[in-house]
Amino acid sequence: MPNIVWFILLPVVGIVLGWIIRWVYARFQLTSSEQKAERVKQEARREAEAEKKEILLNAKDELIRERNQQEKENRERRADIQRYEAKVNKKEELLDQRAADLEKNEKELADEKLAVIKKEEDLAKQEEKYRSELEHISGLSAQEAKDLIIKNLENEARHDAQAMINKIEQEAQLTAEKKAKDILITTIQRIAPETTSDITVTTVSLPSDEMKGRIIGREGRNIRTLETLTGVDIIIDDTPEAVVISCFDPVRKEIAKQSLERLISDGRIHPARIEEIVQKVTHEIQNKIYEEGEKALFDLGIHNMPTEGVRALGRLYFRTSYGQNVLTHSKEVAIAASMIAAEIGADRELAKRAAILHDIGKGAENDSDQNHAEVGAEMARKMGEDAKVVNAIAAHHNDVPTETVEAVIVQIADAISAARPGARRETMDNYVKRLENLEQIAESFPGVEKAYAIQAGRELRILVDNEKIPDSDVKELARSIAKQIENDLRYPGRIRLTMIRETRIVEYAR
Repeated sequence: MPNIVWFILLPVVGIVLGWIIRWVYARFQLTSSEQKAERVKQEARREAEAEKKEILLNAKDELIRERNQQEKENRERRADIQRYEAKVNKKEELLDQRAADLEKNEKELADEKLAVIKKEEDLAKQEEKYRSELEHISGLSAQEAKDLIIKNLENEARHDAQAMINKIEQEAQLTAEKKAKDILITTIQRIAPETTSDITVTTVSLPSDEMKGRIIGREGRNIRTLETLTGVDIIIDDTPEAVVISCFDPVRKEIAKQSLERLISDGRIHPARIEEIVQKVTHEIQNKIYEEGEKALFDLGIHNMPTEGVRALGRLYFRTSYGQNVLTHSKEVAIAASMIAAEIGADRELAKRAAILHDIGKGAENDSDQNHAEVGAEMARKMGEDAKVVNAIAAHHNDVPTETVEAVIVQIADAISAARPGARRETMDNYVKRLENLEQIAESFPGVEKAYAIQAGRELRILVDNEKIPDSDVKELARSIAKQIENDLRYPGRIRLTMIRETRIVEYAR
């Protein structure tokens, strides 16, 4: 029986002891964790306190530095204010001194003014006295004497003025004429290009009259296609073995001419082939335009020209004006402007650039109601050209005032290129009309008996009535006629006026 009890009690006791041991161990672990947590907490508190102290110290140091910096800036600002106050005080002293001087000067001027007024009154009294005595002695009133003196002075002034004009003209001819001739002759001699025809139509030769029918095509489809694609008028008339192309646009006219020549040479003339040839020729002409523009700029040594400027210059290759190729004319003007600018000390590059672009408006592709000078100036402005270049382009026909000496040089060079012998052709009607106008202007002046335009209008010989016009007035009459011609007519170069006055006496011995 006792063995059975122990057998039952021993496991129970073991279980109880195990629970007691685990509880003691758990209690021990809990106490250890709390102690560790307390230690961590204390360490964290110490670190926080240390960090707090460090932050406070840093903030204090920063505050001290800012306070020192602010004090330094305040001292500097205070010093600046003191210097400014000293300067202001000095200026106030100067102003006070100047005010005192001004007041003194005003007082002196007032005293002098009173003295001058008193002297003027005395002089007026003396003048009145002397006038009365002179009138009594001369027997003339003051107005009569004044008129006599004015008349004598006017005659003397006329004589002296005419003498002075003659002297100035002689001196100017001795100095300026030689220099101007040297510059202009040297410039003109170095420019001698060929001229081209100024026409709006061109003729294409045909191998036979049978080719006209092939050009027209069935129901006119070939000629309509060609006219539509090129924008020209093709005239097929009774002229043997020839077709006329008419167009105001020289580029279109050239495209149509080359296209028609190639079609005639190829022999295959139908709408599809016409379109192919026209496209090919158009591409080649566009390349030619750019190449000619580049070549002109390269020959003149001009750089940094925008693409649209190069193309506008290249289009001038196909343009003519009074029989003169416009691109060649522009190159002439650029060379002449460069030479003249070098002679007188102006800006050569500016004058040359403005001169090559002065007629660029004639190469514009858009239609406008403005003249070519205005269109060219607007194109140059859009291309970013210098304002001086834009003004020279706009002013080369006096549409706007010239603002620089280079603009005047461009005008002179333009006149040189246009007026040199052989540069431009003139129609017969305009030529005859110009000669008639010259003679009419001269004959409209009193005292002119007859006028004759000779040497293709370069000289005007005028016969003067010797009984109406004395020798002393002939030069003034010539100058008046020249001014009238300059105002009323437009002409290249200059016109020489030769005045002829003579007295012929016929007597018979019987």
